[in-house]
Amino acid sequence: MKSAKIILALAAAALGTQGSMAALAVGAKAPEFTTRGALAGKTFTVTLSHQLKRGPVVLYFFPKAFTPGCSAEAREFAENIDKFKAAGATVIGMSADPVDDLVAFSTKECAGKFAVASAGPNIVSGYDVALKMRPGMTDRTSYVIAPSGRIAFVHSEMSYAGHVKSTLAAVEAMAMKQK
Repeated sequence: MKSAKIILALAAAALGTQGSMAALAVGAKAPEFTTRGALAGKTFTVTLSHQLKRGPVVLYFFPKAFTPGCSAEAREFAENIDKFKAAGATVIGMSADPVDDLVAFSTKECAGKFAVASAGPNIVSGYDVALKMRPGMTDRTSYVIAPSGRIAFVHSEMSYAGHVKSTLAAVEAMAMKQK
């Protein structure tokens, strides 16, 4: 009986996650942060709690600006940004890159359509996204954070393929529940 409850709990948790790198589970409180970010080449301060006042936040971590997979992922988010906005979600890309590097990335690869921000050591640690094989970089993990500040969905996989599709499906499902 006890093992059946554990199996059911694990199966329920697996429905909200993809991949196996992320440590923050669905239902966990997302760590609050304030950091520097860039949108369309202009820097500004990004605070999670302020972003959550507008609705769910897709917080996607990527290893390094201007690398092939990270550029492709950013372009895919940019191409789909209207769908995220229609579902009430804000997209924020995060990497351990300095904000100065992200200024150009926000214009070129993100097409000025969503913000990217610099994840310092406390953010990387809080979200458990340190890339073990490359210190100073983050792994590729996408979190959907509900307006309550709780993790609603996680996709953690080094391949960028699937992150946009899965996070968009998660925010669209959240929007449907609101109706």
